[in-house]
Amino acid sequence: MRKSLPLLLVLLFVLAACGAPEPSQSLPAASTAAPVTKPEPIPEPEPESEPEPEPEPVEAYDFTQPVPEGEKVELEYFDDAAFVGDSRTDGFLVYSGIGRGANLTSNGLSIFKLADKKALKIDGVEYTLLEALERKEYGKIYFSLGVNELGYFDDDGFYRNYCAAIDAIRAAQPKAVIYIQGLIPLNEKLIMESSGRDYLTNEHLRVYNDLMRQVAEEKQVAFLDLYSLFVDENGALPEEASRDGVHLRTEYCKQWLAYLQTHTVDFETLYPEAN
Repeated sequence: MRKSLPLLLVLLFVLAACGAPEPSQSLPAASTAAPVTKPEPIPEPEPESEPEPEPEPVEAYDFTQPVPEGEKVELEYFDDAAFVGDSRTDGFLVYSGIGRGANLTSNGLSIFKLADKKALKIDGVEYTLLEALERKEYGKIYFSLGVNELGYFDDDGFYRNYCAAIDAIRAAQPKAVIYIQGLIPLNEKLIMESSGRDYLTNEHLRVYNDLMRQVAEEKQVAFLDLYSLFVDENGALPEEASRDGVHLRTEYCKQWLAYLQTHTVDFETLYPEAN
């Protein structure tokens, strides 16, 4: 029995080896390739829109310079004008042939009394020149005072009162072109012969003209250089231009008008930002 035990064990080992199934070799899994997708076309960039052109800057008016010469306007240009001044301006309106514009003048008027003197009578009612300006709308205001002030010898007061006058005119006529008319020179020889008023000198008049130009620059209004139009080589008004050295003869009043017709500026040019 002991001899047959090893044999039995061998037999069992052989049978176990023969009966065990061989391990199956697994086949590689079939590969499933992902579907090929076409790349989406890259959209072409849209053309850039042209930038809108920037508006051209509007050139500011140079108030340091007198109104330059330009095309001549017809007399109708003065239909909506008011002329504020003294006897010189009154003579211009009478003898130049303009035939247009409101005559808001008073003999002997000065810048120092502009707000107080009841110089005009309209429909039986007296008004100061500034009050008269408020009664109607004007397109242009021609302002000229300064000769009667030469005897005051108050240059600072002249400047302050001129500035105040321009402020008052602008308040009364905000849409009007305001022209400061520079002072026409004097003929001192004729003045001494006719009236003896030795305080009327071209030296002081030139000081006032400079102050008026400063007012025009500060207050941003137009300046008309009438002095250069009439002054002769001696720095004076020619003798043939006046009888008394102050007021102009008819021929020279016409020259004054011709100058105004070729030295104009419109409101939009003066104040482009107001458009």
